Amino acid sequence: MVRRFVPGLDLAEAFYAKAVAPLVDVPHAACLLGEGSEVLGFDTARSMDHEWGPRAQIFVSEQHVDAVRARVDDGLPSLFHGFATRWFALASGTEAHHVEVTTFDDWIVATLGLDPRVGMDHADWLGLPQQRLLNVTAGRVFRDDTGELSRVRKSVRWYPAEVWAWMMLSSWHLIGNTEPLRARCIETEDTLGERLLTARLCRLAMELAFLQERRYWPYDKWFGAAFNQLDAAGPLTPSLTTALASDGAVATRAIGEVLTWLGHRHNDIGLGPAVTPRRGPFDVGINDAVRPYDVINAADYIDALRATITDPQLRSLVQVGGIDQLTHADDAIVTHTDWPARLTAQYREALAKPAG
Repeated sequence: MVRRFVPGLDLAEAFYAKAVAPLVDVPHAACLLGEGSEVLGFDTARSMDHEWGPRAQIFVSEQHVDAVRARVDDGLPSLFHGFATRWFALASGTEAHHVEVTTFDDWIVATLGLDPRVGMDHADWLGLPQQRLLNVTAGRVFRDDTGELSRVRKSVRWYPAEVWAWMMLSSWHLIGNTEPLRARCIETEDTLGERLLTARLCRLAMELAFLQERRYWPYDKWFGAAFNQLDAAGPLTPSLTTALASDGAVATRAIGEVLTWLGHRHNDIGLGPAVTPRRGPFDVGINDAVRPYDVINAADYIDALRATITDPQLRSLVQVGGIDQLTHADDAIVTHTDWPARLTAQYREALAKPAG
C-alpha cells in the first residue's frame, strides 16, 4: 500500500491527540522535538523511507514514568492513519513504537548536553552546535501542563547579546580573511581555488544572514532550505546564485552586492555603531602594503560589534567563532561524540585567561 505523505509534525500532533493523550492520565508535556527532518518542517515523501512515522515525546514526573510507559506500550493501536505505530528504531536495532516517555530533566540534558536552567556561561553557548539548539527550539509542543518545557525553549531561543555580537564579528573576520585570498587566486589564474573560495564566501555570507536575523542554522542538508526562509533570502539569492555560477569580475561584483547588503543590515539591527559599507583596495596591514583587490571594510564591522561587548575576556578573545563557525558540526560531532563538550572546555579555558 502506498501511503499518502503527511508532514511529520501534523502526523505527530494528531497521533498524540487521538492515540497517545488518552493513555496519559497524569500532568505532562507532549511534543515532537529533537532530531529529524520533520522537526525542522523540511520532511517530504522521501523522508518516509527511514526513521519516520507517528512519534512524540511525553514528559512526566519521575514517579509516573514507568506507569505511563506501560500504558503506552499496551494501549497504542498497531496503525494510525494507515501508518504503523511500531517501526524500525536505529538506536535499538528493533521494531518499536516511538513514543518516548521520560522526564523533562533527563531529556533536556541528553539533548543539549547540559541543563540550561542551572545557568549557561559564554563557553556553554559557544560550544553548543546550533543543530542541538534547534533540537529544542524547533518542532512543536502539543501540551505543556507546567509550562516548564515552554520556559526552557524560550530561554535558549537565541544567544545572549554579547555572544551574538562576538559571533557576528567572527563572521566578518572570516569574510575579511577570505575575500583577499579569492582575489589572489584570480590574480594567479587559479580558477579552481577561486571557485572554492567563492563558494566559501557565499556560505559565510549566508551564515552571517542567519546570525543577523537571530535564526539558528541547521545541518548542511537543510542549510539552503532554511536560508530560503530568511528575510535576507529574497534580496541575496540572485547575487549568491550569480556568484556561484560565475568567475572573475562577474562573481566579484555579485559577492560585493551580497556583502554590501549585509553591511547595511548591520546598521538596521542597531547593535553597535553604524558603519557605512564601502569597497576598496585590500590593506594587508604589513609594510604599508595595499593590494588592488576589491574587498569590503570588514574590519570596521568587527570594531563596531566589539565595542558592544563589555565582558573583557570575550571582548579580547580571538575571533574564531562558535563551534559551527570553528569546525564542521556534522552529525558525527553533534550526535555521536563528546567534541562539543571538549570544545566548550577549551572556550572556557580561553575565556578564563586575563583579557588582552
